[in-house]
Amino acid sequence: MQDHKTEEGVWLYDLRVETVLDPDRPPVCRHVAGESFRVEGEALVFEAGQRVSMYALAALLPLLPAKQRETAPGDWMSTDAEVACPDPHCGGRFRITREAKRWFAHAETTGLPEARGTPYWAKDGS
Repeated sequence: MQDHKTEEGVWLYDLRVETVLDPDRPPVCRHVAGESFRVEGEALVFEAGQRVSMYALAALLPLLPAKQRETAPGDWMSTDAEVACPDPHCGGRFRITREAKRWFAHAETTGLPEARGTPYWAKDGS
């Protein structure tokens, strides 16, 4: 096990993003309750057959890196879990759930030549 107290890096949550529907507002976009994807580090991971609207994904993407990081308990990133579809007429929502945490060493994630190590994805084959 690595010593994360002396190594520069950051803990990031893996996320699960799942489509949920508002029972009082039907979706007008292609949203299917229960479809989901995961966020692991910088990667979006889709299981076979799972889909998400690219317009909804465009609205979600700016929020995902912030949701991956530790935040104060009262911060809305810590307390709010659902994001509405960007279409104001649509009842689709996306529930973002924090799951396990992963350690990302700075040397495994940086592009700076003087600080670069073996990329994290090349170490474990992910």
